[in-house]
Amino acid sequence: MAAYIDTNMEIKSYLTFQLGEEIFACHVNKLLHILEIPNITDVPGAPAYMKGIIDLRGKVLPVIDTKVKMGMPPVEFTKDTCIVVMDINLDDDSLLVGVLVDRVLEVLEFNDDEILPPPNLGSKYHSQFITGIVNRNDKFILIIDIDTVFSLDEINFMRDSSDSEALEETEESNAETENLEKE
Repeated sequence: MAAYIDTNMEIKSYLTFQLGEEIFACHVNKLLHILEIPNITDVPGAPAYMKGIIDLRGKVLPVIDTKVKMGMPPVEFTKDTCIVVMDINLDDDSLLVGVLVDRVLEVLEFNDDEILPPPNLGSKYHSQFITGIVNRNDKFILIIDIDTVFSLDEINFMRDSSDSEALEETEESNAETENLEKE
């Protein structure tokens, strides 16, 4: 009989990406997809960090401007800009979120002894999101915990935006079907 192994504890791989001139990393167990930038639909009344919503295989996905959320200037769209689809957990609840990044770099492995505790970085990078720092080739890589980037209220807003948009699309589709049946 095989023993239970917690694979999340053994995986030491991190997706690295660029926000402005800084390099960040997020554990690969949060990563689901990397997407090119599709058409993003605005959500009226959304917070400044919420860029809008997109269709991901028939589901509504909120898209977040990670730089704005972290107190940086907004993402400027280039050929390298992409959306990293991540699974965010908060209070035993899960939500898929599209996270805008300036550029995805690579997947790296960090040993525990390479990860230094985060210093007090002040408000510029909201150091409560930073769980560690790695020095590679004289460059610092800031490891973020995507689960701590959003509060429960923000998660609920994104979920409500996704649910209401999906409901509107379903209602519109049903209305179109009824109109076609009447003709």
